[in-house]
Parts: sequence; structure tokens; C-alpha cells
Amino acid sequence: MDLIADLFIDGEWRPGAEGERFDVVDPSDGSVIARFAAATEADCLAAVGAAATAQESWATMAPRERAELLRAAFDVLTAERDRLAEVIVRENGKSWADAAAEASYATEFFRWFAEEAVRVRGDYRLSPAGDKRIVVDRQPVGVALLVTPWNFPAAMATRKLGPALAAGCTTVLKPARETPLTAAYVVDVLRRVGVPQGVVNLVTPVPTGPGVAAMLARPEVRKLSFTGSTEVGRELLRTCADRVVSASMELGGNAPVVVLPGADLDVAVGGCIQAKMRNGGAACTAANRFYVHSSLHDAFVERMAAELAGYRVGPGLDRGNAVGALVSVAERDKVAGLVDAAIGEGATVVLGGPGDSGAVPDGGAFYPPTILTGVRHGSPITMTEIFGPVTVVVRYDDPDDAVRMANDTDLGLLAYVFGEEREAVAVARRIEAGMVAVNRGVVSDPAAPFGGVKQSGLGREGGFEGIHEFLEEKYIALPA
Repeated sequence: MDLIADLFIDGEWRPGAEGERFDVVDPSDGSVIARFAAATEADCLAAVGAAATAQESWATMAPRERAELLRAAFDVLTAERDRLAEVIVRENGKSWADAAAEASYATEFFRWFAEEAVRVRGDYRLSPAGDKRIVVDRQPVGVALLVTPWNFPAAMATRKLGPALAAGCTTVLKPARETPLTAAYVVDVLRRVGVPQGVVNLVTPVPTGPGVAAMLARPEVRKLSFTGSTEVGRELLRTCADRVVSASMELGGNAPVVVLPGADLDVAVGGCIQAKMRNGGAACTAANRFYVHSSLHDAFVERMAAELAGYRVGPGLDRGNAVGALVSVAERDKVAGLVDAAIGEGATVVLGGPGDSGAVPDGGAFYPPTILTGVRHGSPITMTEIFGPVTVVVRYDDPDDAVRMANDTDLGLLAYVFGEEREAVAVARRIEAGMVAVNRGVVSDPAAPFGGVKQSGLGREGGFEGIHEFLEEKYIALPA
């Protein structure tokens, strides 16, 4: 497969201004699959300039025309799902099933926002005093800088590009350096369907921080949409404050799972495996810590272990493997370190762990599905986003304690509750999270607002709310 490894600026694929490149590595075997163009600060500013030049004509294009371009991109990506999935697997390492699911999920954002592009509403009403007509218009905020992570390289790009383009904003996409090839594939599809010159740009600055800061310092950039760690998000918010740039932040998670007494074990185990093992656990939505009532604890652990023991670990291009590689050896070592520390504190390994090296291939960034019990709430592994296939089980007796432990974090992206529906919904309402899944293991949907509370972020992506992140309200007063 031919891979695009250049910058995309003002409608053209080009190398960086200084000709430097960086390695893109297949984490399943450490091989270099491409050398991607490194963007200089001049490249980044050229991308901003191209987006600014294109902004007025794109904003004034008929919503139907923007919608049809997004719909055309949806059609192409649907037809090329397996090609996109292969690119994801090769640079990200995830299993084929996860990559194919991501490709389909990513594509849906273009369809959803193609439909939303023509449904941006305003308001028209008589003022209470009767002296004027209040007209509220919604207009594109302007040039948008979109910064995406490595764990869902296609979906995070389309989840930002879709609403930005639908709203009438031109864009500069900055993908993670681990996974730029997927972003380039998506951008090239937009080029192929006829998105005008300058409307979509792609840069990969090296080093990252100064390049992003240089773009945010430009007066043309009026929006930042960032997905990544809470630590980096805080720094970017400080940078945005200098020019009061509108910022949407989808930051870290530490998703709790509460299994209530009386939960259906079939539903709970099935949903928990989905919540934990999607993307090999490398998801901000991944279940991170499992609070299981004592009456179900042993049976739950036994059944989880029996299910996960059958998961084969290996390269994603082998479609028989259920768990792929983590994105890098460093990421694998971080997961291993958390597990080792938990064991040192007295946790029991039920499945996987450091003694199960025979379950993973040599030479790649693999870690086996692992279950730990006897974990103390408050230990580092319960307070850290694991981002790997590790299930951490904490036993509890009082549901009030489970809610307290679930809320004992600065983060609040997603939570999962399993139990009798009425009781589960009551608990869900008490949990401090932007999203709660009740008796199910997946919540993500382009038609639903995605986002968190506390230090998990600001704003929402997807749903009706997603396009509003790229629009500003303008009030026009007319004679009564």
C-alpha cells in the first residue's frame, strides 16, 4: 500500500521546508514503515495562512455544498474501509477488529455532520419590551486548529474535521507523531472529493510544542480543539488564554465500573469486557477500575478470566488476534510498571501479568490481558489512566462506598454501572461524569454529545452540540 508521508498545505502535498523527516514505526515489530515530513514553524504558519485565506469563501459557501462534500468523503471512506483499517493497524498496532471498527466509526462523523451542516438554527423574536426584534445568528468561529491523539487516529480526526467543516471553519490538523499516516489518508480523501484549496491543512511540527504555540499565537486562529492528556490540555489552555482563543478540550479519563448487587452477570461480564478491551484498553473511555459487590466478586472475576484467557495476542494484520500491540514499547513499559507496582502492594494476579510472557509475541509492544484482584482503592493503579488491557478489581460491600470511590478522582469523563435498571440509573445520576453507560459497554456514537466534567475537559464533540463548538452567536437588533 502506498502511504502518504508529506504535509498538506494550501491544497498540495509537500515536504517540510527543511526537508527533515521522522520515523513512523509499526509497534508490532519495531520496523519503520514510513518517514514522515517534519513541519517547521514556517510550515505551520503557512498552513494557518492558507486556512485564513480560504476562510471567507468556505464560510459563505452554501451549507448544502459543504454537506455534500462531507457526504462524498463518507462514501469514499465507506468503500475504502479496509484500506483505512490497514493503515491504522500498521502505525497504531491495534487488532484488525478494533481498526475496522474505528474506520467505520470515524466515517460516520462525516455522515452525521453532513446532515448537521444544513440544520444550524438561529432565533427570531420580539423583545419583552416590544421595542426591537431580536435576531440571533450562528456563524463559523474561524480558522480552527485541531490536535488529535494516537489512540484513535482516524476517529479523532473526523470527529473534529466533520463539525469544523460543516460549520464553515477552515482547519489545520495536527495529528500525533506516532500516527500521522492515518490522518494523511483522511485528509487525502477530502482532497479527492473536492474540498477547496486551503480549507484543510495537515502539519506535524517537530518539536511539537513550539509549532502549536506559534499557530495559537496567530490572530487568524480562533479555535483550538484538542484531544489528549489533561497535563497537556492545561498547558494549551494557558496558551489560549493569552489571546482568549476558544478552546474545546477532551482530556483524560479514569472510568470507574460499578457492579451492583443483583446485576445480571452475563450482561455485566459481557459489557465489562467491551468497556475494558476495546482498543486493547488504550481509550479514554476504557474501564479503568472495577468496583464489584462482594456478593458477585468471585463469580465476576472467574468469568472475566475465563473469557479473557481465550484472547489471542499478536500483530493486528493477523485477523485472528484479538489484542494487538500498544502504540510503543514505552507505552507498554508504562502499563507493565503500573501492574508491577500493584503486585508489590499486594495485588493478586488472576490472569496475565509479568509471569505470562509466553502469551505475547517477542519483539513488539505487546502486553497480555491481565486481571488483578485485592487492589486497594487509592493505589496508583486506580488513580492512573492505565491505557492497556489490565482489569483492576476492587471489592466493596456498601453501594454508597462504590459511588464515593468512583467519584474520588479529578477526572470525570465516563463511568459504567451494571445492575437492576432502576437502581443502576439512580447510581448513574450520582456519579460525577459527563457520560454514564448503564448495562452496556460502549457509549460512543456520532449522534451523542461526547465529553467530560471536572478535569476531563471542556465542551462536547458529536451530537447536535458538536457543531456548536465551531459556531459563535451573533445578536442583531432590528426595529420592532
